[in-house]
Amino acid sequence: MVRGSSTIEPLISEIAKRYEIENPHVQIEVQAGGSNKGLVAARQRNADIVMVSRSLTTNDGDLQVFPIAKDGISIVLNDENTVSQLTPEQVIAVYTDEINNWQDLGGADAPIFVLNKSEDHGTFDLFKQFFEFENLEIHADQIVGDNEEVIEAVQSIPNAIGYVSIGTAEYEIVHGASLKLLPINGVLATIANVDNDQFPLTRLLYLVTVSSPTGLTEDFITYAQSGEVKDLVKEQSFIPLSDE
Repeated sequence: MVRGSSTIEPLISEIAKRYEIENPHVQIEVQAGGSNKGLVAARQRNADIVMVSRSLTTNDGDLQVFPIAKDGISIVLNDENTVSQLTPEQVIAVYTDEINNWQDLGGADAPIFVLNKSEDHGTFDLFKQFFEFENLEIHADQIVGDNEEVIEAVQSIPNAIGYVSIGTAEYEIVHGASLKLLPINGVLATIANVDNDQFPLTRLLYLVTVSSPTGLTEDFITYAQSGEVKDLVKEQSFIPLSDE
């Protein structure tokens, strides 16, 4: 059983399918739900491997960590929104309800619909840390779960604002989603800029276990880190670590 990050789940699902084809006697179940929920499940022995899309902390010292890819996080808007950039101070003001109309940011006279991720998700942890929300209260109009929920909401609510995996958003934009990613500190939110270390909000994506992996668990992690799945990592718009 593999559980955890919704950002990583589509990639690991594809890797698992290929692994099962090469190992017909094996079945691998992959479930999303958030990095932190996955870690709780693993510590309760309800998951063999956890997908984690946030930085590990001193509280995670009991874990065995295996990086598999690189990604970034950025603000996402509906493509119809005329706002093309926000400063970090403006992002904080929006998420703390100090600014609640797009007109105050150079856009249309329309209320800002704020999407925030639940605390179970690693993307929320990194967003909160980067924009230094630790001692500030976030005001959200809707709490969403995985990246697909953010993307669906932003497409259906023209005045919405959210934040997502750059890799996931780029994949959806290529496939026709009406979205745009905003730059951070003047740097375009693209996987290319994550790859060249120019984008300021980046992260490693991990597989994690609560003890040294053995047997099938070890073999699958080794496979997920190998060049055999580099094409799948790129198809999901993430960066294979072997390319660094």
